[in-house]
Amino acid sequence: MDKIDIKPNEVAVYALGGLGEIGKNTYGIEYQDEIVIVDAGIKFPEDSLLGIDYVIPDYSYLVENIDKVKGLVITHGHEDHIGAIAYFLQAVNVPVYAGPLAMALIRNKLEEKQMLNRVELHEITDGSVVNFGKTSAEFFRTTHSIPDVFGIAIKTPVGTIVETGDFKFDLTPTTKQKPNLWSMARIGEEGVLLLMSDSTNAERPEWTKSEAWVQKTVDKLFNQLKHGRIIFATFASNMNRIKMATDAAIKHGRKIAVFGRSMESAMTNGRALGYLDIPDDALIEQSQIKNIPDDELLIMSTGSQGESMAALARIANGTHKQVRLKPKDNVIFSSSPIPGNTASVNAVINKLEEGGANVIHGKLNNIHTSGHGGQEEQKLMLSLMKPKYFMPVHGEYRMLKVHAGLAEELDIPKENTFIQENGDVLALDGVNPPRLAGHFPADDTYIDGSGIGDIGSVVLHDRLKLSEDGLVIVTATIDLKKKEILSGPDILSRGFVYMRESGDLINDGRHVIFNTIRKAMAQKTPSESDIRQAIIDDLSKYLHKETARKPMILPMLIMV
Repeated sequence: MDKIDIKPNEVAVYALGGLGEIGKNTYGIEYQDEIVIVDAGIKFPEDSLLGIDYVIPDYSYLVENIDKVKGLVITHGHEDHIGAIAYFLQAVNVPVYAGPLAMALIRNKLEEKQMLNRVELHEITDGSVVNFGKTSAEFFRTTHSIPDVFGIAIKTPVGTIVETGDFKFDLTPTTKQKPNLWSMARIGEEGVLLLMSDSTNAERPEWTKSEAWVQKTVDKLFNQLKHGRIIFATFASNMNRIKMATDAAIKHGRKIAVFGRSMESAMTNGRALGYLDIPDDALIEQSQIKNIPDDELLIMSTGSQGESMAALARIANGTHKQVRLKPKDNVIFSSSPIPGNTASVNAVINKLEEGGANVIHGKLNNIHTSGHGGQEEQKLMLSLMKPKYFMPVHGEYRMLKVHAGLAEELDIPKENTFIQENGDVLALDGVNPPRLAGHFPADDTYIDGSGIGDIGSVVLHDRLKLSEDGLVIVTATIDLKKKEILSGPDILSRGFVYMRESGDLINDGRHVIFNTIRKAMAQKTPSESDIRQAIIDDLSKYLHKETARKPMILPMLIMV
């Protein structure tokens, strides 16, 4: 780890995740002996991360400074902001401060990990102030695609650091939780040293449409789709869309059945917190759907991102135990594909269409709007906060760069904007220009099953190699003392060639290995490792010459 040089009169700002990427949002504000962490998110793996469930930050820096960490403050309840919270708290067990819905979701996660009784949880609301000693955190309401969304102003003796969280300025939200413009303007008037602002939609020169605009479309669709079941797919975390669909179902006399574990949890939390007004008699058990006429049924489903194990994909593939696709079914996708998910979403849509369903999706149908503000809203946030310095966050590099350009348009000098990388430590004293005060390792940590960080580049390289060219296993029994081959060599192929149709290749490969072993044993003091490596080298050259492929070769030798 590089030496971190933070002076006593400076406040330091850094990201453990969230810069140059979508997801893994985790930010730190450090002043003297106090560190406040904003969010603890995950990132979903890219296609190249074979077998990886999700990605979290490296918490080593926080573990080394655990006595300084005073609390974890949460902006909202999306996975890229709270998904890693159990892993975070295993490494750094500190008090957690979050809004009602985020707190309900956090409780669920901690209960699953049997950690709930070991963690100190505090529920906050708009205007809440949490004092840590020399620093404090003030929460101000914003709007997003989920209720209880907050920006956070971290106040330090050096100045105020504002982290917006995900936001847009929705003045007609379906949750009735309007953005607190007055608080934002007040915080800006009081003075903001550094603004850290959501860059997700920095490339969109627009004002993102309100959820009320989508609600009109949903109402219109439910009015038009009088025949057949309606299957409504959206993010389980998008309480706005769940409310729209269930309100419309009740209005048009449809019973509601819920499929998908995360959707069931969202409905339970939404009703308990008062975000969803669904009478008990409007909900039916999954087993009861066969008793309800098709034109009186709404199925709320997970799987809007084409996830292979989600309810919607299983319905499309005909593998769902309780829901069979019918020709008159109407399937509404109220979401847009996350980058990387387009192919899987399209595959599910094609399967649904092949099954005769009427699928409604895409921008042309006006059934989705982003939860992130476009350029106009990003400029409004900058104008309200009036920061002395600006650090774009929550986005890939090109998004951060465009957002930096917007700040320059609003007369924030170019030299006052800082595009950082995860692990960079930016130090500010409020008088002199900010400076880079060092860097700590902030690499990805991979979660694979119950393993945390035990999968590295070597394993991922092996998985990639296996996925591309397959595996060849070589078996043989060897007497090293007598320098004889007692049995074999034999070759077994998995994912490389079909053995029944590659007899000549396999037989010739066996001859290559036989000669290689004989040659290796002819050495004065042959070792098992020498023989293994010789087999790998010679067989690899032969197979590449014959097939132009390089499978992984695994010698399994029995030494007598």
